[in-house]
Amino acid sequence: MYGSDKSANLPVRPAREGSPLETTERNAERIAELFGEMGGIVADGFPAIHSPVSHTEAGTPYLRSPGVVMLARPRTNVAGLSGFLEGFDPELGFPEYVNDPTPLPDSSQLCKTAGQLCYASFGARRTTNENAAAYIERLTSAGHGSVLEHASYSFLLYGISRSVTHELVRHRAGAGFSQISQRYVSGAVLRFVERPEYGEDAELHRTFEERADRAAAEYEAMAERLLERQEGGSAMLSADYKTDARKKVQQTARSLLPNETEAPMVFTGNVRALRHIVEMRADAHAESEIRNLALRLFLCLRQADPILFGDYVLGTLPDGTHTVKTEHRKA
Repeated sequence: MYGSDKSANLPVRPAREGSPLETTERNAERIAELFGEMGGIVADGFPAIHSPVSHTEAGTPYLRSPGVVMLARPRTNVAGLSGFLEGFDPELGFPEYVNDPTPLPDSSQLCKTAGQLCYASFGARRTTNENAAAYIERLTSAGHGSVLEHASYSFLLYGISRSVTHELVRHRAGAGFSQISQRYVSGAVLRFVERPEYGEDAELHRTFEERADRAAAEYEAMAERLLERQEGGSAMLSADYKTDARKKVQQTARSLLPNETEAPMVFTGNVRALRHIVEMRADAHAESEIRNLALRLFLCLRQADPILFGDYVLGTLPDGTHTVKTEHRKA
């Protein structure tokens, strides 16, 4: 009906022991606990889970887990709708839409407004912000995920290996990536990433550190040899400008670097794309390193907007690692 959503506001009922609502509340508590256990912080509304840097005895830096820092999030101007809403028949009561007393996360507000515009649901019979979670769930359960594409988040991702980024950049729809270039950066910023399987085994951990030391030393030695040949007039390595000359040395030396090399990036995705990535990469069948990343992405997103990411359930595998899943896949 014009001026209303397809369903009315849903009443809020207290949780009964063993009820779905109680289970949802326990899940939310566990998600918040895990965010804290992983060192999660929220500064000025921007969640982050940082990753400490370790060093081998030789001084080679490496990281043992992904670092996820939210850099940008939506800001929604609901009041800006006033001029538009005031242009309709006053009896519809559309201007009251901007006076909803319940504040929402900006991303939820943006997606909810986009969905309600489709049905001109700005009048008294609309779903109010108090029941925004139920409204979003109706959209995702029905597969109407297009409204989720309006809200985007940007992250700094670090402590991730080149092998992980090769998987992540396959998610091109609704996402953007700016990754460190091994052609333009020197060995001074070279760091490595230890897989979770190695950290639990003393021998595998030791061989990883040895491998990282060896890779760093071989890269530096190769860069020095290439520089000597460049200075000696090698045609393949010569260049007119210092930047190009340095790039030719680094682009050649990088061929020695393993998949364990850190490859930080700035990553942006709209909510629909982010939900898909979480569903695919935080699944029990996902590769362990990218699952660690997807889990941290989810925890930060859940902190930022518990409505748009409120339908996800945290799971625990026999090895103690975690999964994230929802009934509303591919919204």
